[in-house]
Amino acid sequence: MKLITFFLLLIISLPLSCQKKDNTDLIIINGLSKNVKEISGITKFTSDTLLYAINDSGNDNTLFCLNQKGKIIKKLKIPNSKNIDWEDLAYDHQNNIYIGDFGNNYNNRKDLVIYKVSGISSDDIEVSKTEFILEDQKKFPPGKKNKNFDIEAFVYRNGSFYLFTKNRSSKFDGETKLYKVSDTPGKQIAKLIGSYKTCDDPNDCFISGATINSAGDKIVLLTYNKIFILSNFEGDDLFNGTIKKIKLNHFSQKEGICFKNDSTLLIVDEKRKNMKGRLYEYHIN
Repeated sequence: MKLITFFLLLIISLPLSCQKKDNTDLIIINGLSKNVKEISGITKFTSDTLLYAINDSGNDNTLFCLNQKGKIIKKLKIPNSKNIDWEDLAYDHQNNIYIGDFGNNYNNRKDLVIYKVSGISSDDIEVSKTEFILEDQKKFPPGKKNKNFDIEAFVYRNGSFYLFTKNRSSKFDGETKLYKVSDTPGKQIAKLIGSYKTCDDPNDCFISGATINSAGDKIVLLTYNKIFILSNFEGDDLFNGTIKKIKLNHFSQKEGICFKNDSTLLIVDEKRKNMKGRLYEYHIN
């Protein structure tokens, strides 16, 4: 009888032992509230423990304050702003947050905006905005083969914004374009200053988020299953240094990324069918 029981247990355990193990290094911190089910960007101040998050198009102009478990602590309506398609967040070292309203799925927008939000910690919020156009876009929309004017990722560095496109061209080749625009309020022209080919799989090579470390010498770009770490760059051409590609071995609609500290990233994804969006942690050193 003992021998029969042993073999039965062995047979039952075989399917479990043969299952493919998830070898991702992403650490699940927590599920996110349904209030941020279409989360599109996160950031945090170097000196603060709170995270800040936004939803994308179809939602209102709310900035969410989260703790590091992803729980909503506070909601802030941003005055003098409109959420046409908020896609990413950035910050500076003066406790200002920047909201990128530059999502452009159809490549036909002429009203791209970055909102500067000041006074968040005191709730005495002031808002100014930088409006811009992309210097090389002449048609709205362009032809199907040239739809590379959607933007879902940016960082703030030395008084300028650096924008990365999400390529929606019909013949996708993985190219993301890099633009630079001054943080000066008013109307600006975003200058095309570089490009980089990530990979050629349209399901996995869209740039959907970006972040920069506190020292300003390391930038991370996010896709649905990868990160690209940019370092050792000089001047404005952020692609002229070292670029390290890391597969996350975890596919989901990842939309936001920020540095928790110099060696740890925080990543968020959107809600899927029956699964909440989640907050993840990833160690890069």
